[in-house]
Amino acid sequence: MSPNAKASGTSHIYRAIIHADFDAFYASVEQRDDPSIAGIPVVVGGSPAKRGVVASASYEARKFGIRSAMPMSQAVRLCPSLVRRMTRFDVYKRVSRQVMDIFRDITDLVEPLSLDEAYLDVTEQESDLVTPPMIAHKLRKRVSDELELTISTGVATSKAISKIASDIGKPNGLIVVRPGTERDFLSPLPVESLWGIGPKRTEKLNSMGINTVGHLAKFDEMWFTDNFGSNGPSVRMMCLGIDDRPVVTHRKRKSYSSETTL
Repeated sequence: MSPNAKASGTSHIYRAIIHADFDAFYASVEQRDDPSIAGIPVVVGGSPAKRGVVASASYEARKFGIRSAMPMSQAVRLCPSLVRRMTRFDVYKRVSRQVMDIFRDITDLVEPLSLDEAYLDVTEQESDLVTPPMIAHKLRKRVSDELELTISTGVATSKAISKIASDIGKPNGLIVVRPGTERDFLSPLPVESLWGIGPKRTEKLNSMGINTVGHLAKFDEMWFTDNFGSNGPSVRMMCLGIDDRPVVTHRKRKSYSSETTL
């Protein structure tokens, strides 16, 4: 992913985008702050008696089938020994500010998406001696050393691909998608991996025999418009591994984590 890379015989500068995302953010912060609950099933959220829901589930809890947005009462039934913690948004916001400061030490082009994830454009930081994967590794190490937490990172030429890569790398992973390999990377993935394809859309596509991004990418723009409406062209472009959206530094960040809030 070098700025000097060539495409089709013509000099072409590829963007270098990193998507960084905390792993089980709220739950991981609680486990960090209370070592006695590290390594065991933990959830953060509301009270079962008050119809609370799970805002964040540790990876140990997820092994029991517990997920964000699940009623807390159901989570307790799945794992009676589950450790429950109430949300501490002041703490999560402080940790978020700390990690964003680390990101901005690397590049000014940081687009926070929520408390626990962001895009970084590190194109200008890349050189013959410093590659985007090296930058991502440095970010992960600093977060681990300074905050005692883990992040998963995806490195690619676009925002869409980098986010999909970081999702695949969870937890605590680093996935790199090299320039020119985007379609090969996407092709075997399930259609729901793409932005704009939720559960209902996935069910409809699956009923049509369309299960993978590679299969979906075979259809033309008219088909996408017929089936996805005004979002059709952009969904098709993402199927083809094309996403030119810039990293927007002034974007208003959502108040809370991408994990379900109360």
